[in-house]
Amino acid sequence: MLSGPRLPPSRGNATHLVVLCHGYGADGNDLIGLAPMWQRLMPTVAFAAPNAPERCAGAPVGFQWFAISRLEPHAMRAGVESAAAGLNAFLDAELARHNLPADRLALVGFSQGTMMSLHVGLRRQIKPAAIVGYSGLLTDAEELTTQAHATPPILLIHGDADQMIPAEFLFTSAAALGRAGAAVQWHLSHGVGHSIDEQGLAMGGLFLSMAFRGLLKRAADEISCSVS
Repeated sequence: MLSGPRLPPSRGNATHLVVLCHGYGADGNDLIGLAPMWQRLMPTVAFAAPNAPERCAGAPVGFQWFAISRLEPHAMRAGVESAAAGLNAFLDAELARHNLPADRLALVGFSQGTMMSLHVGLRRQIKPAAIVGYSGLLTDAEELTTQAHATPPILLIHGDADQMIPAEFLFTSAAALGRAGAAVQWHLSHGVGHSIDEQGLAMGGLFLSMAFRGLLKRAADEISCSVS
């Protein structure tokens, strides 16, 4: 079972859960630092940031969700599939620990963690309330167009100066999610590399807060009704 740092709600019992999936070569401590800032908006939300299941050869003090040497579609798709069961088991156990239903969950990822969050979140039987992905990509866009249904609201944020995962992946991922029927929003952070800036952090927190209050789903339903 995966483990990593947690932050309990700052007020009362947890009403929702946010699970943060770190990037290649990092660990849960790399993202749990976002939680106190977001918790100002969401004081009854619990946060957890599991360490990925494998030690990272490229960064011996860090972890990886799967081994990766280049952005090759087949290898990335095989990687997320191999790590999905472990992340799903952690999500189920963490929801049970807080006595929360599955739809009170949101996933946040950075880089390789975004790959995991999108893959797992879009395939859970009960979809999460939201997915926020920073500096990552959708690994299985072609497969998704034939599988996705009842997708959660998704926010993708990417730096236009990212040299590790180029910003073009933001646009290809958002386009594929849109074709699959997802309510997807995206933001390109100008002058930002493979990291999260203050604006992106603020946007992510607001997106999660609105999703947990049901505002994003309500807006998406209204748009769907007006189009039909």
